[in-house]
Amino acid sequence: MASPDPRTDADLVRAAAPYLADWLGTQAAFARLPGVQAAVRVGEEVVLDVAHGVADVATGEPLRTDHLFRAASHSKTFLATAVLRLAERGLLRLDDALAAHLPELDGVPVGAVTVREALGHTGGVRRDGSDADFWQLGGPFPDRAVLLATIAKEGEVFGRGEHFKYSNLAYGLVGLVVEAVTGVPYADHLRSDVIAPAGLADTHPEIGPALAGRLVTGHSARSADDDRRLPVAHVPTGALASATGLTSTARDLVTWAAAHFAGDTSLLSPRSQRLVQRTESTIAMPRGRVREYGLGFEARELEGRRVVGHGGGFPGQLTRTWWDPSGRVAVSVLTNAVDGPADGLAAGLFALVVTALEGRLPDAGPVAPGDDPASGGATASSGATASSGAGLERFTGRFAGLWGLTDVVLLGDRLWLLDPRAEDPLVGAEALTPDGDVLRPEPHAGFRAVGEPVEYVWGEDGRPAAIVVGGMTSWRADEYAAQRAELLR
Repeated sequence: MASPDPRTDADLVRAAAPYLADWLGTQAAFARLPGVQAAVRVGEEVVLDVAHGVADVATGEPLRTDHLFRAASHSKTFLATAVLRLAERGLLRLDDALAAHLPELDGVPVGAVTVREALGHTGGVRRDGSDADFWQLGGPFPDRAVLLATIAKEGEVFGRGEHFKYSNLAYGLVGLVVEAVTGVPYADHLRSDVIAPAGLADTHPEIGPALAGRLVTGHSARSADDDRRLPVAHVPTGALASATGLTSTARDLVTWAAAHFAGDTSLLSPRSQRLVQRTESTIAMPRGRVREYGLGFEARELEGRRVVGHGGGFPGQLTRTWWDPSGRVAVSVLTNAVDGPADGLAAGLFALVVTALEGRLPDAGPVAPGDDPASGGATASSGATASSGAGLERFTGRFAGLWGLTDVVLLGDRLWLLDPRAEDPLVGAEALTPDGDVLRPEPHAGFRAVGEPVEYVWGEDGRPAAIVVGGMTSWRADEYAAQRAELLR
């Protein structure tokens, strides 16, 4: 009788972490990103914390995992959590009108919007104002006086509950409500009542002089003519800090996610967790992906799992964090370019993580032994089982040919053939089963070489020298790159 598999979910993903980091770096390189920072958390463990590229194109400073990014609208999950904690103490109610705490809004249409409607973006409030060029550094972000004046003059666009309408101004107003209820500046309250209890070591409500040396530089998009990017200066966010001021790292953001995993009550009760994470609005735009929103938390289905989280767009930076509360898995991807594909990278990273978790093969029996050309004998012992992935690593590697890159990667206990350039790494991917010295894909319909084995050419060092897929050879990627560089000299 087989022994129970002692590996945890964190063990499975940690084993795949080197490939996850490599896949992310490959994606960043093809996108010509200045830099990308990412983290993955499974249960109680951060199993990946990685950075690729540079913090500043002009200086070439290498990007580190402790560099700080403007996490922007991630701030909304923090504000919503702060509000729910105050509501749990009876210091405010979600159905309070904003004017009940902000007398400046008496008689103003937006004053009747409730805290709940503001958090759920259903109050019909203008997004950023008729002059929103502060988002491209055309002026300062609004302070309290400018925010309230803007709301009084032009705050109402739709009636309450008429449409989902994303509004940074509404979140700025809720930040002022928190100040009115607590009697302290919003940033101070967030530090003491939310950031500290969540155990975040490097998250800040707003930038300040003490952080200047650790902030990444934001960068413009590339032009159609070349890959050059302009640097984007850092600016404070004024009264919109509660909507977009947050600064953090990928590691801290997956730690933040863990504080919202099912069963964790360090911040919110189970009732409050469900309240902020449940779908309040479904947004279906023409020819766009259907999106869902709760109270400060976005929701989406990824790999058959309902995930929650938020993205963030700040001048020169794009970021995204998703987590599966019940599965206790979180990913965060931060980029320092305004066209950084953070959402796609986070979704792809999440797909690889889930594939590793779902690739466990309990009590699958012995791995089919293969002839190791270096030793002349079998590579797997008679006791090796597929459930531990033993013996399968010898097939893995990155291979290249005229048509691009191909990876053979071990995720969990399954080998996969995939294209590391694809935004979704599972599109066109093939699950492979060892059969001696070849790998056989599962049979299915398709246009490519479906059903045909992946054959190996073994080098004298016992490593794969090349693979043959559909009759076409791909060689070790490093050797192919060296030959290509020689031909381009």
